Amino acid sequence: MLNYCYNPLFLYPSTPWESYSYGMIYALILSLLWNSPVMAGQPDVAPKAMAEDTLFIRVLSYEQLKPMLHQDNDTTYVVNFWATWCVPCMEELPYLLELDSVYRNHPMKLLLVSLDFKKDYIRKLQPLVRKKKLEDNVVVLEDNDANFWINDIDPTWGGAIPATLVYKGKERTFHERTFHELEELKTIVKPYLNL
Repeated sequence: MLNYCYNPLFLYPSTPWESYSYGMIYALILSLLWNSPVMAGQPDVAPKAMAEDTLFIRVLSYEQLKPMLHQDNDTTYVVNFWATWCVPCMEELPYLLELDSVYRNHPMKLLLVSLDFKKDYIRKLQPLVRKKKLEDNVVVLEDNDANFWINDIDPTWGGAIPATLVYKGKERTFHERTFHELEELKTIVKPYLNL
C-alpha cells in the first residue's frame, strides 16, 4: 500500500518519514512566501515588529555566568544582582551607573545580572536597558538551581537582592544590601582601584 503526501506542488508516493520531511518543507516554504507582506502587496513592516519582540539581552545559565565572576586580571569587577520588580534595586541603579561613569577611565567593569522573571524580559527589562543604554552591562541569569548558585557566588548570601559582588583577581567582597548614595559604592571600590 502506498502512502501519499499532499504537497502544493505535486503528489508523490512516500514513506511517512519522507512525507514529513519533503511535504512539510515545501508547505512551510510556500506558506512563508505566500503570507509575507511583499507577496501580499503590503509594506514590509515585519522586521520592526519582530525587532520589538526579539530579546537582545544575553540570557545565561549559571555555568555560563560563572566565568564572568572569576576573571583573573587587573580589572575590578562590580557585579550587581538585581531585578526590575525590586524597588531597592531600582533605587540603587542610578548610583551604580554613576559609579561606572566616574571610573570610566579606570580598569573597572560594571556587570548587572538581572534576575527578572522570563515574562518581563521583553516587557520591562529590555525597554529599561534600551532607555539607559546598558546593552553592554546587562545579562540575565536564568537558572532554576538558585540554592546552588547563590551559595556558590557567596556562602554568606541569603538570596536577597540587591546584592553586589566586587572583586579583582582573588580579592572579593560581597554586599547583600542596598546602596543609597554614590559615596558608599566609591568607598568599597576605591581600594580595588588603588585610589
